[in-house]
Order: sequence, then structure tokens, then C-alpha cells
Amino acid sequence: MQQSGIKVVRRNEWIRALETFPGPPKHWLFGHVREFKQDGNDMYKVVKWGESYPLAFQMWFGPFVSILNIHHPDYVKTILASTEPKDDLSYRFLIPWIGDGLLVSEGQKWFRHRRLLTPGFHYDVLKPYVKMMADSAKTMLDKWETHSKSNESFELFEHVSLMTLDSIMKCAFSSNTNCQTVRGGESGTNSYIKAVYELSDLVNVRFRTFPYHSEWIFQLSPHGYKYRKACNVAHSHTEEIIRKRKEALKDEKELGRIQSKRNLDFLDILLCARDEDQQGLSDEAIRAEVDTFMFEGHDTTASGISWTLYSLACNPEHQQICRDEVISALEGRDTMEWEDLSKIPYTTMCIKESLRLYPPVPGMSRKITKPMTFFDGRTVPEGCLVGTSIFGIHRNATVWENPNAFDPLRFLPKNSAKRSPHAFVPFSAGPRNCIGQNFAMNEMKVVVAQTLKRYQLTEDPMKKPKMIPRLVLRSLNGIHVKIKPVDLEP
Repeated sequence: MQQSGIKVVRRNEWIRALETFPGPPKHWLFGHVREFKQDGNDMYKVVKWGESYPLAFQMWFGPFVSILNIHHPDYVKTILASTEPKDDLSYRFLIPWIGDGLLVSEGQKWFRHRRLLTPGFHYDVLKPYVKMMADSAKTMLDKWETHSKSNESFELFEHVSLMTLDSIMKCAFSSNTNCQTVRGGESGTNSYIKAVYELSDLVNVRFRTFPYHSEWIFQLSPHGYKYRKACNVAHSHTEEIIRKRKEALKDEKELGRIQSKRNLDFLDILLCARDEDQQGLSDEAIRAEVDTFMFEGHDTTASGISWTLYSLACNPEHQQICRDEVISALEGRDTMEWEDLSKIPYTTMCIKESLRLYPPVPGMSRKITKPMTFFDGRTVPEGCLVGTSIFGIHRNATVWENPNAFDPLRFLPKNSAKRSPHAFVPFSAGPRNCIGQNFAMNEMKVVVAQTLKRYQLTEDPMKKPKMIPRLVLRSLNGIHVKIKPVDLEP
């Protein structure tokens, strides 16, 4: 009884605090749920509301769940400077799959794991990954030869997602799955690849199906059964790989000795990580971090690459400047190398501009553990949900001039210097920022550069994508482009 009393008091505090953050009119029962039609326009609706309610506004999902939606850099700075944990509403759907890894862990556990994992993203470790990414990209582009001979557009995301999964298997496990080329690779020859695909899809299904938010309804549903089955496949695979690698590393406890024989992968780093007391990560923790890396590292990057290629297809003049830059950097080669990453500044600005317009993670939310006061004096109490609309910040007209236009010159150093560092946060910011952002940016540069070297991209005006926020930014009807070989350009 005491617990429920505390909850009621906190809820009343939260409702009182929300009164200082007016928001759009809401339905007494559904809140704002019925405003979202899942038709490709929902993201723009939130931006539109932001014009009427500057800095932040309240949003309600049903009569009891409310969230403070932030859409301005000066407000987001406060929440991102903290180490407050992720919310226990949307992220909990991932936990049966990815466990208590960096994405969802909190407190001392998060702090220790973050410290132990950071060396895994040092540029010395990332360097050899570039060749693996370039090889995976080449495999995908070879498959696109068929599409380049047709006048029909084709859907990008499924190809790119399989390619990023191929890359991450190489970088995480030193595992060559041939998942892009083996016949039926998308549907079943590799049970682990299939399980990761299914899990990503099923978390999305659960997130957008309101009754599935109930644990027992989801568990009893056919989707819940498939989810448990796919989790078991993914966990068994990861556990087996960890077991075999531990066996192989028994006599090789020093990373330097391993590195003299082959390139380090993510699993090596995890298995050899030690804190100041020479304590490593448990097998369960290693599995959670590997599963988190697999989820975070393939779907988000696939979204970033797909939307960037679409943006360049819609902006042929910028596409050509990038292509000329890439051809010059590669000096006759077809594949990118580590040293080339710094030679394509215009292409990098185009990638950043696409990440601004189409952030792979369009929003995130935290559940605060102590009262938080923003720069204008307004305060929210412990226990409240604070959402950051990355899409809303990136399209905020008070921050970005002509926010819906594609203009990579916004990211010239002199222009970036004039903006708040929290105006552009595709990888979040502060202590809980994305640990793998350099990994992701490297892969995006490699794939975009090699694609432009080989193909000319054009949009299909009949199949414009309809943006939809899922686990990552997707399109309801896919992301379609047409391609032609570059050497056939008139």
C-alpha cells in the first residue's frame, strides 16, 4: 500500500510540473495517441507542435503515461549532460534480447562497462575494420549490377541492412558468413543472421502494437513465441562463440600477442578487458555487450547509409561534387582504405546533413532519478520521463535556417562553430553518447564513397519514402532509388 501511495504522490507532482509545459490539446482517454496516424507524417506533426510550444511540451500516451518532449538544444543540453538512465517503457522490449548492456544499463554497472569497452573503439582497433567494411560494401555493389541494367527503382534498405550485418559479423566475431551472397541468405541459411533480423522486426512490431506492451499478452501471442525462439537462437550462437574464443585465448591473455597474429575484433577486447582490480566481464555481461553491439551496429548504420544515398539521389549536384572528390581520393582504386577517410570532407558534410534530416535514432528518452532544472528555471521531479526529439531539434527553425532543405555547407567548420554543440546530436551527446559513433561514421563514409564511385543514383518520384519512427528511422514503403553505372554517364 505504501508503494502505491508514493506512486500517486509522484504522479501528482509530475502532473503539477507538467502544467508549466503546455502542449497540444489532448483527448481525455487517448491523450495524443490518435494524433499519430502511422502514415509517414507523424514526425512532421511533432515538429509543427514545436513551433507552437518552444523548447519543450507535454505529450500523453493514454490517460496515465506522460512524457516531456524536448526539441531545443538549450534544453537537451541539461538532460544529455547527465548520466540518467534510459526509460523503462520502450527500452524494456529490447532487454530479453540484448540483456543489460551499455544501451540500457545504469549506475555503477554502466560506468564500469563503459570504461572497459572504450578501448574497443580506439582508432588502432577501428583501422583494420575499414577493409572489412569495404569488402562487404563491394559485395553489395556487385549484387546491384542487375539493378543498374534496369530502368526500375529498387528498395535500398534491405540490401544495406544485410551488408551492415555482414560487416559487423566480421568486426565483432571475425566471422565471414557470406550472408549477402549465399542463396537464401536473407531467409535462413544462417540461423543467427535470420534471428537478428527477426528480433529487430519483432521489437518494432511490439513497440507499435499497444496490447503487446502487456507482458502476458505478448508472451501468449504468436509474435511472442517467435521472439522467444529467435532470442534462444541468438543467445546460443553468441554463447557458443564466446566459449570457443575463451578456449582459444586461454594462453593468449595479452591483446598485443593476439594482435601480432591477427586483427583484434570486438570479442577479443571484451574478453581481455580488465578493471583496476584486474576483474573482467562475466560471460553474461559479455553476451549482453555483444548482442547490444550487433543490434546497435547494424540497424542504425543501415538507416544512416540508406537515407544518405536517398538524399544524394534527390540532390544530383551535391552527388556529383562528392563523386569527383571520391574519385580524386581513391586515385584509381575501387575500395576505400583508412587513409582515404580524411580525404572526403564534402562527402562527410553530405553524410552529416543527411543524419540531420534523417537521424537514424529519431528520439530517445530517459527516466530521471532526481529533480532536474532547466536553464529557464522550470523543473521536473524525480521519476518523470523526458524525451529528446532528435528529429525535432534537427528540424527546429529557430536553430536551423530553412531546416527542411538539404544543405551540406551547414557543416563547414566556420558554420558549425556558430551553432550550439547540441543542435546536431545524431549520436546523442554527453557521457551516454554513442560509444560506436566513429565505427558508424567510418562505415557510412566507406559505403557511400564506394557506391558513388560506381553508380549514379536518381530518385523515383513515384515512390517517395514515408518516414516512420521505429527502433530506427525507417520508411513505411521502403527507400527506393534508380542506379546507372557511372562510366555510362553521357
